[in-house]
Amino acid sequence: MKTHCQKTIVCVLAVTSILAISGSAARAGYETAPYQLLKQDGKFELRNYPALTVVETPMRGLDNGFMRLFHFINGENATKQKIAMTTPVLIRHAGTTNVTMAFVMPANLGTNDPPAPTQTEIVTQQIPTGQFAVFQFSGGRSVKNSANALAELTNWLAQQKLAPQGEPVFAYFDPPWTLTFFRHNEVMLRVAQP
Repeated sequence: MKTHCQKTIVCVLAVTSILAISGSAARAGYETAPYQLLKQDGKFELRNYPALTVVETPMRGLDNGFMRLFHFINGENATKQKIAMTTPVLIRHAGTTNVTMAFVMPANLGTNDPPAPTQTEIVTQQIPTGQFAVFQFSGGRSVKNSANALAELTNWLAQQKLAPQGEPVFAYFDPPWTLTFFRHNEVMLRVAQP
């Protein structure tokens, strides 16, 4: 009996480790939006981001917009150009009802604009260069998890005497099959530069 329990525990730990490594490996396979780290304090960071070009679409209920963006980078655009997936996937909140999802365009596009969208619900946006405060957290994408992460970041900003500007941006790095407690997520707020 004891040997069976030990084998079961070893198997569970092995499977958990494999899933954790596979999630990290999947994340590592994608280009990530570049930034310069200015300060680190545990799970909090202060970063400088260059201007980022994104393609963005509205999120409405069960239609979260992901497949529209995926089809865009998979060649459903004006030039039928395939574009590499990058991390993170950004979810921006402008108030309580205007929520959008965005994919960051890869660096190999250079200064060229991405191809024009063929779907009217996709727009190309430029996120201006700036300084962002970031809190890193794990877990699934839920209202409660997002609110808790944003509260942590807001409290840290107050302690650092930094003034947030604008609405939060949530950044998600892992594919949906990654176990929630292994996921790498971030909430970001632009901050006023001294």
